[in-house]
Formats: sequence, structure tokens, C-alpha cells
Amino acid sequence: MQIHVVKPNESLTTIARTYHSTTQDIVEANDLPNPNNLVIGQSLVIPIIGHFYFVQPGDSLFSISRKVGVSAQELATINRLNVNQHLNVGFRLYIPQGKKRNAEFNAYVEPRGTTVAPVLETSAREAAPYLTYLAPFSFQVRRDGTLKAPLLNNFPAIAKANRNVLMMVINNQENDQFSDELGRILLNNMAIQDKFLNNIVSTANKYGFRDIHFDFEFLRPADREAYNRFLRKAKQRFKSQGWLMSTALAPKTSATQKGKWYEGHDYKAHGEIADFVVIMTYEWGYSGGPAMAVSPIDQVRRVLEYAVTEIPSNKIMMGQNLYGYDWTLPFVQGSVAKAVSPQQAIQLAASHHVPIQYDTKAQAPFFKYSSAGKQHEVWFEDARSIQAKFNLIKELNIRGMSYWKLGLAFPQNWLLIVDNFTVTKHGS
Repeated sequence: MQIHVVKPNESLTTIARTYHSTTQDIVEANDLPNPNNLVIGQSLVIPIIGHFYFVQPGDSLFSISRKVGVSAQELATINRLNVNQHLNVGFRLYIPQGKKRNAEFNAYVEPRGTTVAPVLETSAREAAPYLTYLAPFSFQVRRDGTLKAPLLNNFPAIAKANRNVLMMVINNQENDQFSDELGRILLNNMAIQDKFLNNIVSTANKYGFRDIHFDFEFLRPADREAYNRFLRKAKQRFKSQGWLMSTALAPKTSATQKGKWYEGHDYKAHGEIADFVVIMTYEWGYSGGPAMAVSPIDQVRRVLEYAVTEIPSNKIMMGQNLYGYDWTLPFVQGSVAKAVSPQQAIQLAASHHVPIQYDTKAQAPFFKYSSAGKQHEVWFEDARSIQAKFNLIKELNIRGMSYWKLGLAFPQNWLLIVDNFTVTKHGS
């Protein structure tokens, strides 16, 4: 698979010719919203096996081999060259596809309102072949230990058809807000806690959930150990059913990190108790804050490099957004940015005739445009940014990736999963 960044005066025809592909294949692979109006700086996935490398000043087959992980002799043989041959700048080398490792992928899907929007079911069906887990969001616990179910509709059937483990996501929300008081009751009142666990078991058996996933957030720091004790108790209960148990964790960079979002989460304990964890490595750039990358890789790296010192790497899933935001400038506290999909972001850039830029520190694309007298700044995800995250998964040897959330189109992501990994399937 090749990632190509559109340059001035390029067309789909010239790009396809460069990689021995076709315009139709490129349009279909990227579900291109702007095939006749490409944006400078727009990334395209070229659906070929392996990829091409264009020689840079100072390159040799030996230096290139170190970059791409293929021996100089193999590169020479494949490209019909002498291993010591001088390479002209711009010369195109074919690089064969590397060995793929196994990885797991989860995606949350969040129905809102009284019905499941057709776009959500369609999104789940399209994503499910690339997933290990499918996670309807979410079961909410009441203060008496009973459960309020999300709209499930056809999600269990979609999971079964695609050998996805159906994940039962349970959180401590009341009125769409995380409640520390609800957390306190569930973690400390043993009679309610036992009723809560009984309800989980009966519900999971009813619908076929095989991973129980606790997303308890904004807990009181005083309940940190109570949460650990609860997870140990739940794990023993679910183990007898043959189920997995996982948790969602705030993105910490130290064990002593202060703040209500962080102090209730004990990385070391969760790493010992849970089968795996999802670390919510996104929302640095968020709808209520100033414009910046949603999941800048330098920040993601800091969190995950700390996480692997506390949690076995094969239990860690990197959280990843499937969306970006469109901020109105200047940022005003209390204003809310609009969520956009990668496809919508490209359409915006194309319609306003502005180039897409790329922040190499954050490893994220962005652009600015004007509309109705207002300046806007858009940060989103593209093939380059998601490939950078996949490279980090390989480097740190972590379990895989978990997406928040389905419903916003990002076709390049799914193609690059297949190019980089073999998706683990646990379903029967």
C-alpha cells in the first residue's frame, strides 16, 4: 500500500500512472469525495501490494534497506540492480510488502435517541470485517444496581456474522455525565454491587456478550482501591463464564498524576487484573477547547511509553479517534467546535480551495479557511496520521487499537489495517 501526498498540478491520472495503478482503483480505495478537485497536501492511499520508494539525495541501497527493513541484496534483485549501483535522485524503487503481525481492533458504536440511525448500522457492517471486538456504547448503571441498556438492534448479529467478540460496555453515567457519586455507591455498597454483577451476568448471557468492559470515569480518588477490589471480584465472576474483562483508562503519564480524571485509575492494578485495557489517547484537541490535533502522536507516545512500564504491552490497546474538529477562530471559552469526518474535512478544503498542511510533531493534517467572515481551523486524521499510530503499535509491541467511534467515514483507515496487520478474530 502506498501513501501519496498530492502536489501542485497533479491529477488522478498522473498519480495513477506513477504507481502503475488506475484512477478508478484510487477513487474506490479512498472513496474520494473530490476526484476532480484534488487538494494540495491531501493524502491518498494507492491500493498496490508493497510500495515504491523514490531515491533521495545521499541514498544508497544499503541506507534505504535500513529504512524499509529489506536487505540491500533483496532490493537489488527485485529492482534488477547491482547492489553497489549508484542511484539517481528520484529513481523509483519497488519495496515488497513486509511481514504482518497479529493485532486486535475494537470499535465503539454509540446510538443516540430512540432509534439506531441507519448510518450507524451501515458503518458497523463495513467496519466489522476489520474488528476483533464490536462495542455498543453503553449500558448505564442505576444506583440500585440495575442496568439501562443501549439500543442494540442488529449489532449482536453483525458481530456474530463477522466473528467479533461482542463487548458489553458499562459506565457510571447519569444524565450523560460521569457521576462520582454513582461510582461510590457501586464500588462500596456490597449489596448493590452484588446485584449489579448478577445483572451483568444475566444480561451478557441474554445477548451474547463475551467481554465485559468497564468505563468508569471521574471516580473519587478515595475509591481507587475500591475500584481495584471490585475489578478483582468481577474478574473471578466472569472467568467462570469464560468471558474476558477489560477496562477503559484515562491517558496518564505517571502513577502520581493529579486530577479527578486520573487518580481513580491504577494502571498497575488494571494491568494485573484485566485481560486488556483501552487507553483513551485522544481528545487533547476537543470540541470545547482551542484548535489542535485530537491525538497528537507526541502526546500519545508519552502516555503509551509510561503505560508499558506498568501494564504488559500485550494488554494495551491504543485509543484512536475516527473524527476531527472544525473550530471557529478566535477560540472563545464556551464555544463548541463541530465534529467532522476525514472525508468531510477533505470536502471542506476542496470547496474553499485551501491546501492541507501537515504538522510533523503532532503527525496530523490541518488547514484553515474563511467562511461568512469567520476564520476556521480544522484538524483531522488521514492516511499519514493513522500510519504513524500503526508504526507506534509495532514499535511498542502493544495489543492493538480501539476506535472512538463508528459513524464518521474514514475509508483509508480500514485499508491500512489490512496492509499492516492480520486482524485477530476470537468469535466463532
